[in-house]
Amino acid sequence: MRNFEVSTDSTCDLYAEEIEQLQISVGHLQYTMSDGDDVTLEYDDFKNKQQYIDYYNKLSKGIVAKTAILSVQAHVDLFTDMAKRGFKHAIHLSQGYGLSPTVDNANQAIEIVKQDYPDIDYTAIECNSTTIGEGFLVKACCKMRDEGKSKAEALKVLDEIKHYTQHFVLVNDLKYLARGGRISKASAGIGSLLQVKPIIEFGRDGKLKVCRKELGLKKALRSIVNDYAKFSLNKDFPYMCIVHTNNEKLAQELHDMLNAQYGIDPEIRWMGPTIGAHVGPGAVAYGFISNEERPYD
Repeated sequence: MRNFEVSTDSTCDLYAEEIEQLQISVGHLQYTMSDGDDVTLEYDDFKNKQQYIDYYNKLSKGIVAKTAILSVQAHVDLFTDMAKRGFKHAIHLSQGYGLSPTVDNANQAIEIVKQDYPDIDYTAIECNSTTIGEGFLVKACCKMRDEGKSKAEALKVLDEIKHYTQHFVLVNDLKYLARGGRISKASAGIGSLLQVKPIIEFGRDGKLKVCRKELGLKKALRSIVNDYAKFSLNKDFPYMCIVHTNNEKLAQELHDMLNAQYGIDPEIRWMGPTIGAHVGPGAVAYGFISNEERPYD
């Protein structure tokens, strides 16, 4: 018998088959797609590769995706379903507080559900990250669950390693991050300079930082590949992958460079639509859990 169950939201960017395999509960975010005239409501629950391709092609053509955090009611629905299934103890992982107050909605929802199910013991935590970093922590949490760790033990480890998730991001156009308020307009202005490629990382506070810029794509790729030498991969949770927003060619190039320089073989994955709306099409990034804290304040 498990000591606790695991839930999260769809900004963790885990695939549908992984959600089933890990046996976790997931709240799926909504977003709207607008071409200026028509607006459609969509769910962050893609099931196949073509859905990712179609989505990013629409963004490339100027259709605007607007996202919203998982609402209190959506969390209530998620936690109520878990309580009805007999889940007494659970850890819920939300995207980082530096990007979104989603965890506040989760905590509010827990208190609401407790009115009907007073014996539940659910704890919501923020991941100090999102997309693949959030997904890493979900996998780490499931690993500890399956190893028989207590809920308290798992929470202690998660609270530590969330500060050791590393991300190196190259975006094609910073306007998407600026539009969503994830970086300042001044930082986004860097991207308008000819051939200048900003390198984005998460700071210790969980906010995105334009940490430096390189002249040209090749130099930018080489720069983030060299960054890996500053860290060592966590042996307990050796998760590492490359993620992209419909730029498989660049993702493969990054993979080959990392493989040639360090002998590593990171998985190549798609970034989901919610976080992809803020990063924009054509982006590529890689991430992992290290033994070292993030270098930027």
